[in-house]
Amino acid sequence: MTRGGEERGGGDRERDRRRHRKNEETEKEKETEEETEEEATEEGETEEETEEEETEEEEKTEEEETEEEEETEEGETEEEEDRER
Repeated sequence: MTRGGEERGGGDRERDRRRHRKNEETEKEKETEEETEEEATEEGETEEETEEEETEEEEKTEEEETEEEEETEEGETEEEEDRER
């Protein structure tokens, strides 16, 4: 090879190195974005689970309150019947 060929080859190597670095940086950015999206998805699922749990707790509380009201009404009815007797 001539000196000119070596220089050109060296320039090609340098360009290849830059491309390689840029590709690595781009790949790292993509991985970071994917990780961020996965975390956001996981957080979203956690929020949904929390909302579901809260809804279930509210429903249970409402059911318990309804049962207590019914029991209270039944107790009052029994007391009224006892008084009437």
